[in-house]
Amino acid sequence: MTPNDTENAARATSTEADLAEAAAPEPAPDAVAALEAEKLDLKDKLLRALADMENMRRRTEREVADARTYAVTNFARDMLNAADNVRRALESVPAEARAGAEGALKALIDGIELTERDLVKTLERHGVKRVDPQGQRFDPNLHQAMFEVPNPDVAGGTVVQVVQTGYVIGERVLRPALVGVAKGGPKAAETPAEA
Repeated sequence: MTPNDTENAARATSTEADLAEAAAPEPAPDAVAALEAEKLDLKDKLLRALADMENMRRRTEREVADARTYAVTNFARDMLNAADNVRRALESVPAEARAGAEGALKALIDGIELTERDLVKTLERHGVKRVDPQGQRFDPNLHQAMFEVPNPDVAGGTVVQVVQTGYVIGERVLRPALVGVAKGGPKAAETPAEA
């Protein structure tokens, strides 16, 4: 091999290398930027999808808890009528007749009282609680005012008479208490929560 052949071979090799470099173009800056933008877009979509799934999980947990707590609402509302009727039956017996009751009448009164206690306990076991506002400040969220009673001895806005007992289930009012509210008395002292 002559020096010219070696030189020609070197030229051919460098020419092939130059052609290979020219054939494989370097990625353009625009393509890299486009890939970065696509990556950021996909990352954003992934994070949003994860956040949506977490929100859906929390909402579902809250709905399941509410369903457990409030599933018996309609049934409990219907049972309140039975509880009211039992109470009315007991109140229809005069105090003198109760005190002097003997035999079958005493057994009947005791049975009705037992039935009422059992009914109230059963309602409480299922999350239904009685609202007894006698002497409390009127709360429009729990009570329904039926009338006002002029009473200068009691602070204005105080419940002085309960016409019908109210009930709550969980945090919701099942039935508001029907009440008579004092009117014209001294102003009630504000509690720190009201101030």
